Amino acid sequence: MKRTSTVVVLVLIVVIFATSLFYLWNKNQEDPITYVTESPVDQTIIVKTVATGNIVPKEEVLIKPNISGVIEDIYIEAGEYVKSGDLIAKIRVIPNVSSLTSAKNTIASNETALQTAKINFETQESNYLRQKTLFEKGVISENDFEGVKNTYLQTKQAVSQAEINVKSAKQNFDIIKTGTTSGLGNIAQTLIRSTVSGMVLDVPVKAGNQVIEANNFNEGTSIASLADINKMIFEGKVDESEVGKIKENLPLEITVGAIENKKFDAVLDYIAPKGVEENGAIQFEIKGSLKKTDSTFIRAGLSANASIILDKAENVLAIKEALVQYDDKTKKPFVEVETANQKFERKDVDLGISDGIFVQVKNGISKDDKIKVWNQIQGTPKYAQ
Repeated sequence: MKRTSTVVVLVLIVVIFATSLFYLWNKNQEDPITYVTESPVDQTIIVKTVATGNIVPKEEVLIKPNISGVIEDIYIEAGEYVKSGDLIAKIRVIPNVSSLTSAKNTIASNETALQTAKINFETQESNYLRQKTLFEKGVISENDFEGVKNTYLQTKQAVSQAEINVKSAKQNFDIIKTGTTSGLGNIAQTLIRSTVSGMVLDVPVKAGNQVIEANNFNEGTSIASLADINKMIFEGKVDESEVGKIKENLPLEITVGAIENKKFDAVLDYIAPKGVEENGAIQFEIKGSLKKTDSTFIRAGLSANASIILDKAENVLAIKEALVQYDDKTKKPFVEVETANQKFERKDVDLGISDGIFVQVKNGISKDDKIKVWNQIQGTPKYAQ
């Protein structure tokens, strides 16, 4: 029994020994860890944030009539270029019965006043001629004659004023009835002309549509909208988390979804002082003027993205941000530089701006250094202090 136990123990020892030898042999057959390296590069690093919005005209002018009526003719179409003073549309006036009646009554009243003034003038004229004869004969004094003369001149002036009132009342009647009158010439209210030069963006009315004049109580009906397409701006919104990073006069790079492989330069002109809540987030409006350098036609209203360039470093020494390590105690950045085959030395670095992929290295390494890719395997090997 004793002998059997001894044999079993010896067999177990042999098996354990053999297993250990096999494990060590197998371990030695595994390839050693080989770290790859990367070298610094000359890189232009741009730090930016993105805003979404639209391309709109800097100044859009709405052409409105100064008289109510019905559109008789439209002489323009969207997309045409017009000059200031060009004829846009013609309006046919539909007179208001109440205004028309009031105008007729005004004419009648002024004509009655004119007849009265003429009768009074004829009476004063006869008296004036009679008194003049008596004055020339020395029958009446000069003082008495001057009084008669002044009365005569006043009645003559009253006739002239009454004639003006009658003419004005008739012109007002014509304007109410037809929208124009003799003597207005090119300023006839029924002819709508462009007030600026530019491209016609939209013509929201058609012949036969009724339009309302612009006045203190009504903004009026828009007949057309015009704008200078060479002066376009980007209008967009940025989140409150980004608005603190931007400021006026920063450069923008505008990309328009409908225009492929094109970027347009712009300058940030305006940042809203007050935000607006949208979908639970505060948004701030921004505007930027486009610098159009080619003949590319940008249509108003196109969706666009604006990359707001916060910082930029051109042709600087840079490495991938993933190559940077940070000391556990000091939190200062460093990299491991290869000094011999698979032998690395720690070098502290002074970093600049980063775009999230590449980071600027101000000093600490050179362009010829080979930097260890320390995180190529699972886990993070600790640097031997």
